[in-house]
Amino acid sequence: MKKNAIIVTILVAAVAGFGGFFAGLKYQQNKRPAFMRQTGNGQSFRPVSGEIIGSDDKSVTVKLQDGSSKIVLLSDSAQINKASVGAKEDLKTGENIVVFGTTNSDGSVTAQSIQIGGQIMMRGGGQNGRSQ
Repeated sequence: MKKNAIIVTILVAAVAGFGGFFAGLKYQQNKRPAFMRQTGNGQSFRPVSGEIIGSDDKSVTVKLQDGSSKIVLLSDSAQINKASVGAKEDLKTGENIVVFGTTNSDGSVTAQSIQIGGQIMMRGGGQNGRSQ
């Protein structure tokens, strides 16, 4: 009888431990900023920050801090911000920008929001551009 009680106690402790672990994971996911969570279709929503090194009417190419570059697709619904509301014409080579958008399967990013002239500090996994 005593052996059964020990086994039951161990099983209850193991279930409680696993439950606490998964609850902690869920809690941590919910503490992430919205732009770093995954969207329902598996795309990630992460900021891109750096200097514009090329642009056209549909996209900008951003040089990242590590020297690589990222193509940012400009959707018509993307908000472009600066000290006042901006426009696609404000996205000029040499400008520093921070882009919030979804990562596409080809590695490009579709912009949801662009901050012109800004740098942000991100923890854990953001793609920061060079600082000035």
